[in-house]
Formats: sequence, structure tokens, C-alpha cells
Amino acid sequence: MNRVPWRHSLVTRLLATSVLIAVAAIAATAWLATRTATRAINQEQGRSLTDDKGVYDMLVAYAAGHPDWSQAPELIHERAAKLGRRITLMTEDRQVLIDSGSGPSLRAARPSAVVDPLNLDLALTGGTERIDTRAVGPYLLPARERAELRSTARKVLDCLAGLGVSGRVVETPSGRSGIELTSTDAEGALPKCGALWDENPTSTEAKALRSLGTLTARCAGPLDGGTVLVTPQFRPYVLSSKQMADRKIAPVPAEPVTGTRVTARVQSCLEKSRRTQLQPYVAPPALLFVTDPDTGADRTTFTLTGENTVRIVTVTGAVLLATIVVTVLAGRRLVRPLRALAEAAGGPAPAVVTGRDEIAHLARVLNTSAQQRRAMVSDVAHELRTPLTNIRTWLEAAQDDLAPTDDQLVALLHEEAVLLQHLIEDLSDLAAVDAGTLRVHPEAIAVRDVIEQVTDIHRGTAHSAGVRLEAAVSGDPIVSADPVRLRQVVGNLVSNAVRHTPPGGVVTVSASQHTIAVRDTGTGISEEHLPKVFDRFWRADESRSRATGGTGLGLAISRQLVEAHGGTISVASTLGAGTVFTVHLPG
Repeated sequence: MNRVPWRHSLVTRLLATSVLIAVAAIAATAWLATRTATRAINQEQGRSLTDDKGVYDMLVAYAAGHPDWSQAPELIHERAAKLGRRITLMTEDRQVLIDSGSGPSLRAARPSAVVDPLNLDLALTGGTERIDTRAVGPYLLPARERAELRSTARKVLDCLAGLGVSGRVVETPSGRSGIELTSTDAEGALPKCGALWDENPTSTEAKALRSLGTLTARCAGPLDGGTVLVTPQFRPYVLSSKQMADRKIAPVPAEPVTGTRVTARVQSCLEKSRRTQLQPYVAPPALLFVTDPDTGADRTTFTLTGENTVRIVTVTGAVLLATIVVTVLAGRRLVRPLRALAEAAGGPAPAVVTGRDEIAHLARVLNTSAQQRRAMVSDVAHELRTPLTNIRTWLEAAQDDLAPTDDQLVALLHEEAVLLQHLIEDLSDLAAVDAGTLRVHPEAIAVRDVIEQVTDIHRGTAHSAGVRLEAAVSGDPIVSADPVRLRQVVGNLVSNAVRHTPPGGVVTVSASQHTIAVRDTGTGISEEHLPKVFDRFWRADESRSRATGGTGLGLAISRQLVEAHGGTISVASTLGAGTVFTVHLPG
């Protein structure tokens, strides 16, 4: 059997298919599971972070409206129970203010945030203002002032509506009303309807703003005789003495402080002064810890919900199902040629051969074997039919008294019986070879003796055919072989050579060392037929009869016997010049 190259091998295809399926399945599972798990984790982590931010915002809102933490424990315990977390508040020197539950000490732990409405954590709020707008302190307006501002705001809103601009009234945590436009004010309608109305403080705000301005001016230092005024929106202005004397409404906006250095200083002092002014109205800063109740870990924790767990399991199952489907399809594709072979083995049509792998090679071998089997059955039937027909014909003729029952008839019947016996013996030998029951019993024998015996037996036949049979043995070669089977091999070769040599020709049997050669000067064999000479029932001349062509099994049997001895047999021929068969045997 010719070895199939690795690139065409079925093993390579199976390996490549398995590797591709495994890689695709692993990659798809990893990709889909990672994406799904990441999405689920982000969702869960987002919920957890949202909860933590909610705790921070809740406590900042409380601190902005209360001067201490005395009323916060109930709020914290309720939120901790809802989230399943431990919420702890400590002073800046790590003294516990409120703790929602027992657990590991947090004195050395990293706080989740610092709760201080006057210095917000912008990373948690997402804004730009450091002071929480809910910390109003002395700016909290009484009901009367709120009503007045609300009434003024509605008038401004009506004026805007008359000019084609829409808006709505909004209220700050201190109770001050303002206007929020809900359409574009391309013509500047707002200044026309309420020129700086929201810059005028109420009596409550005026008192607090004067105090704030004084604190800011004291912090900022000399301002060239100017006075710091702050609007209700906490915008600082520096007015000269003349502007202060001429103003009819307080404060009258003046030119902003010129120079980046002065502006930055005043703005910074304003923010510090606001903290100083609001500090008595808000709770003191506190360290916030949101931790796991059991471990005290300060990292954000999360657990997969049932929905996300089902999603991950579903995706993984889908990948597994896809892998099974691809594997089944690939397996069916690989098995399809085997099914075709199975169907062809039981039918008359040969299997269709495609590809160059082991299955294709097997299909070619089976096709050839099936053809040979059919040809052999046909040849055996033909070989048996001829002598049997002859025997029957002569016997029926004798029964009908159409042929005399003399010695000639007996000789003819005997000849046909011998041919049948010879054919049956040849078929028996081939059957033994095919079944693996052919046994040889090698021993050391002299090749010269075997050749002399064979030439003596066939010399009469050769003489009758007008062929000279010669023996040429060099030295005294000894080989290890079964003497009966070796004589059968050499006899088949000599018989074949005599049969294909015309009268006047020569057949020579020679031997030297471990080689036996039978050479004739016959008709020869064409090059295209040389590979077939050892096939069963093959004849170079299809028109030959059994009388001149033999049974067509002698050379096939000879090859099998030589190979059973561990040797080889070869043929070389020149058309019209002769043929030589060479047998090589082990010593």
C-alpha cells in the first residue's frame, strides 16, 4: 500500500477538524461568556456603586440640614438593612459616631468617602460645586419672603410669555424662586422683563450677605477702597465708594474685579467665607464606611442575580449546542465516503472516488478488488466450462454410439480430467494463500538438484514443442526453501517459458548464489503488460486457448510461493526477443 501524504491523510483532516472545532468552541465560549459575565458584573457592580452613592448622597443631605448627627442613626440602620451592608460613621479622629452593626474594627480601614456638605466629593457627585446647595444656613427664607419672590417670578414669566419666550418657576433649597427658560431667548427678553430682579436680596438674605461680604473682604485684604458685595447667587462684586453712594438698589452690579489674580483671590475667599458662615448650621465632617458585614471589606461587592446567571448558562449552552452541531456535520462529511463504500461493496456499481486520503485510497483498492473478483469468477467459470463441456460431449457421443469407446476416447477424457485437476489444485493453492493457511517448510537444499529435476520433467514437453531446454548452474548454491514448493515455482516458470517460445527457441534455467533465473527466446511481453503478468487468469494474448495459454494461475501462484519464502520475483522482457523471470531467495 502506498503511504498517503500527511497533507492528504484522514488523520490530518480529523486532527485539523477537531482542533478547529475545539478552538472555535473555546474562543466562542470565552468571548460570549466574558461579554455576558462582564455585562452582568457591570450591572451588579453598577447597582452596588449606585447604592453606595445613594448612601453618600443621603448622608450629605442630612448633614446639610442638621447641625449634628444625633438624628441620623435610625436613617442609617434602615438603609443598611435594605442594602445588606454595614454602614459606619466616624469622626475625623476615628471615633465611632454611628455603626449599623457589629463587625471587624474599621479604625485602620480606608473610608468609602468623607461626608462633608461644605466640601463635596466631586467624584461621587459628578458636579463642579464643592458646597452642597442644600446647606442654606442663614439663607433659609421665611414663608412671607418666599411668597413675594414667587409672585415676582410669575410676573416675569408672564412678561416673557408676552414676548414669545416660555419658561417655568423653580425654587432653590433656600426657598428663593427663579426662572428657568424652556425656549430660546434670542431677543434678550429676560433682561427686559425682570432686569436683575433676582440680584435683589430679601431682608433675610441681605443680612447674611452683608456678613458674608465682610468675611470675604477681611480674607481678601485691601481692595483699593472698594467694598465687596455678594448677590443671592453668591457672585462677588467690588464697588467703589462712589458706586456705593449712588446705588439705588443694593447691590448694584459693578464691573467684575479686574485681573485674574484679584478675581481668583476674591473668589477663593468667598468660598472660604461661605464655609465659615455655614459651619454652625451643618453636621461636622464624618468618615463613611460601607463594608461587608462579615469581612469588613471596603471593596464594592456584588452577587449575580438569577437573571444574569440564567443568561450566562444560556450562552454557554448555546455554544455547546453549536459545537455539537458542527461536530456532527463534520463527522457526517467524513463518514459519507465510508457509507458510499459500504453501499458499493454490496452492489454492482463501483464506489465513486474523490480526494486523495486513506478513504479514497481504500475505495480505489476495493474497486480494483471487486473488478478482480468478478473477473476471477468469470475466468474460473470459463476454465471449468471448457473441459467439462468436452467431457460431457464425448460421453454423450459414446452413449449415442456416435464415438467409439476406445483407447483414444479414454485418453481424451483423461487429458480433460488432468486439466481440471490441475486447475483445482491451482485454485486450492491460491485459496490457501488468501486464507493465510499456506505453509512452507524450508530447509537447506541444493539449487542444482531442484533445477535438474525440473528440467528432466519438462524436457519431453520442450522437445515436443521444438524448444531446447538447458540448465546452467554456477557453483553449488544452497538456499533455505521448501523443496516441493520451490520445484513448483521453477516448474511453473519453465512451463510458461516453453509454452511461449516458438519452435527453434531456447529456454535456459540458470542459478547462482540465491538467484534462480528462467530465460526464454520467445515472443516477449510488451512493456504495458509487464505489471499484469502476475495477476490471476491474465494472458498476454487474450485469444490463446487453454492448450497454449495454461490456466492463467501459474505465475500468480509462483509469486505467492516466493513471497511465502521471504523472497522476491521479478520479470523483464523485450517484445520479440524474449523474457526472463528472476527469483531471489534468502540463504
